Amino acid sequence: MSAAEPVAVRRALLSVYDKEGLVELARGLVDLGVEILTTGGTARMLIEHGVPVVRVADYTQFPEMLDGRVKTLHPKIHAGIMSVRTNPVHAAQMERAGIPPIDLVVVNLYPFEKTAAMEGIGFDEVVEMIDIGGPTLVRGAAKNFRHVGVVVDPADYGEVLAALRERGEIPESRRFDLARKAFRHVAAYDTAIYAHLEQVDETGALVPQGRASHFPPRLTLEFTKGRDLRYGENPHQKAALYLEMAGNAPSVSTAEQLAGKELSFNNILDLDAALRCASDFAQPVCVAIKHGNPCGVGGGAGPREAFEAAREADPVSIFGGILGWNVEVDGPAAEAVGSLFLEAIIAPGYTTDALRLLGAKKGLRLLRTGAPLSGPPQGLDLRRVTGGLLLQEWDRPQSGVDEGRVVTQRAPDRGEREAMRFAWTVARHVRSNAVVYATKRRTLGIGAGQMSRVDSVRFGAQKATGPLQGCALASDGFFPFRDGVDEAAAAGVRAIVQPGGSVRDNEVIAAADEHGIAMILTGSRHFRH
Repeated sequence: MSAAEPVAVRRALLSVYDKEGLVELARGLVDLGVEILTTGGTARMLIEHGVPVVRVADYTQFPEMLDGRVKTLHPKIHAGIMSVRTNPVHAAQMERAGIPPIDLVVVNLYPFEKTAAMEGIGFDEVVEMIDIGGPTLVRGAAKNFRHVGVVVDPADYGEVLAALRERGEIPESRRFDLARKAFRHVAAYDTAIYAHLEQVDETGALVPQGRASHFPPRLTLEFTKGRDLRYGENPHQKAALYLEMAGNAPSVSTAEQLAGKELSFNNILDLDAALRCASDFAQPVCVAIKHGNPCGVGGGAGPREAFEAAREADPVSIFGGILGWNVEVDGPAAEAVGSLFLEAIIAPGYTTDALRLLGAKKGLRLLRTGAPLSGPPQGLDLRRVTGGLLLQEWDRPQSGVDEGRVVTQRAPDRGEREAMRFAWTVARHVRSNAVVYATKRRTLGIGAGQMSRVDSVRFGAQKATGPLQGCALASDGFFPFRDGVDEAAAAGVRAIVQPGGSVRDNEVIAAADEHGIAMILTGSRHFRH
């Protein structure tokens, strides 16, 4: 199709919910001799500011009705927008109907997403924020971009006015850019509606996460750009963080950065790992993360004691790592961090003293979530693979030590059970094959990401910073052979918690009995790839 003729803007339709910059735009258009058609609240605002307008109801000779549900849905409006100016048949039909062209459409949509996220909002109120006339106007104008300009973002008002003042028209290339932006605006809007309705039933009540429709036959995703990042996994890779449209729970994505350098791709992955692991504990906990894995996890009566336990767990690997707390960081905890070099810290909050002390550390990134993370993340876990996308529900705690089955001759005592709970909670956050040695207070050694489970057992023992005698061990998957239990016994382990399910479970249990080890089978595996 050949390029369109220049289009002078003589008539514009303005109907916006977001009224930022509206008056300045309308005044600029009027100064250029443009007639302004408008509706509802847009008309009221412009009239209050002395801008001459023509109400759509007067223009169409058809009143707004159904509480404003029907305002612009009229042939005189849509024919004015949709007519192809160079088509003689269209021109003749428009002349016979007495319909003049509309050359510019400025529309943005009802705040559906913002309304749906409000506390205590009624479902019917959310439904009323599903805009009908607005998207129809935007789509019609965007489709007819060769002859009509469409603007959905107040940030574009200045440039549009400048083009009209300088050239008397919006160049076709710019109209095409605006049309693409308009379709993206409508697509994001419809996706937000779909995403919300997918989570509720006809009454607006949340539907349990496990329903089958969580995996639709066609998947539509909508994320908004949050920020550019310093770089990706490596400095030569560019990267950016995109935010889940419906995500407003405490998370690394929504956390407020209080201090420090820009975040990198790896920083965000590690901060997320720290936050999610720390949030699995009820007691105050500090988690040290290095390359996506916990290298030390410590609990205590408060944030300082928890940090000191985490540092004690692996004082070497914590250097240059990430810290995450599940409680507010106070002055004593910040003092304990001292001169330790860290990349970033994430926590629900910081006291004034803690901010002063930690903020003085050059380059240290401080993130505040505002509240502890409660439960698994929202939505689904998405993993990109070449040519496709994997979806799954987020892993969440299943049966653990208390629900598990004691399968050995000796049952664990109270202290061993507490250590098993601590180790089992951490194991879910360690790369498979995962093995965690722990007391009831902290991790002692962590074996992560080894290709065989017995190697994870050996590696975890090698990483131990103190004696393992009498500790507990957790394994994220079953022991395929007894060799892992034999190695654990040699290291000093007295209690093991693992899922079970191996064809050699009887041999593994027998090995535990030989060594006097208490063993609990949980029946639930927690691989993390």
